[in-house]
Amino acid sequence: MGNHRRPASAGLERNAKVTALAGGMAAVAATAATALSGGGVAGAAPADPAGDARARVDRLFEEAEQATERFNAAGERSAKLRAEVRHVQDAIARSQDRVNTMRGVLGAFAGAQYRSGGLDPAMELLLTEDPDDYLEKAGILDRLTGRQARQLVALREEQRALTQQRKEASHKLGELEQLRADVARQKRSVTAKLAAARRLLNAMPSQQRAEYERAARSGGGRYGAMPGPVLGPGSGRAAAAVMAARAAVGRPYVWGSTGPSGFDCSGLMVWSYRQAGVSLPRTSQAQRYAGRRVPLSEARPGDLVTYRSDASHVGMYVGNGQVIHAPYPGAAVRYDPVGMMPVSSVTRV
Repeated sequence: MGNHRRPASAGLERNAKVTALAGGMAAVAATAATALSGGGVAGAAPADPAGDARARVDRLFEEAEQATERFNAAGERSAKLRAEVRHVQDAIARSQDRVNTMRGVLGAFAGAQYRSGGLDPAMELLLTEDPDDYLEKAGILDRLTGRQARQLVALREEQRALTQQRKEASHKLGELEQLRADVARQKRSVTAKLAAARRLLNAMPSQQRAEYERAARSGGGRYGAMPGPVLGPGSGRAAAAVMAARAAVGRPYVWGSTGPSGFDCSGLMVWSYRQAGVSLPRTSQAQRYAGRRVPLSEARPGDLVTYRSDASHVGMYVGNGQVIHAPYPGAAVRYDPVGMMPVSSVTRV
């Protein structure tokens, strides 16, 4: 009876291939987990690696945007505080000039008394040729001296108060500078995570990457009621802002930028409305309070649409159920559905 067993070498070759394939799959899973967790220990392989990666990338984009808005808020506060410090320093300088002038007047008066021999007023009264004239002048001099003394005391108090204000302002400025440094470090950390997530997505098959892009841009009516009939801009300035936003389509997302060559999400709103002669707050959280709240169903072109519960993202409604916004690093300013993510508020400027 013939021997039908496979040769030992064939079995060994098959086992080696299985082992290599299993090892390769484990390495891919470990690499993905490490890239997204910043080097943490990989757990069990997810049931849907592509879906899990997309969710992680979305979360990282959100974290990056939140960090950018905190950075913008710190920069805005820092600029205001610098202006306040300059104002206080100017006031201190003016007060110091007044104090120096008063000191000069009082010093001249004291020198005159010394050069006159420092005579006792009673003796000068006895020696004067016109006692009535002396008494009149002495009374005026006493009143003048008292007034000067009071002015000097008041100016010294003012100087002390302003000096204290300057110290407090400088202290706050130092705190804000530290805050900006902290946020900058956080941005670097998030940028690294984004890069890792991008590498993971780039390693996916092209079909899965295309599905991710479609999912990111196909919000439709998932979040909130869609706007009603197409309406015109709420005002002439809104129309001018919409024109500016349309002109910015295609320009890149740039951290902390208000244009014109690149923008972050709130920076695009600031720049667009600046072209219409309107000054908006720097952050999306503040921009939601920059006008009158309206329902999403009544949105008009030019309205600001903030997203997520913390209003960490903002776009401009431009009609036909679309907004123009600066999405995230690596993506250009573009049109997307107004319901692309949960709507926090709609503000008419």
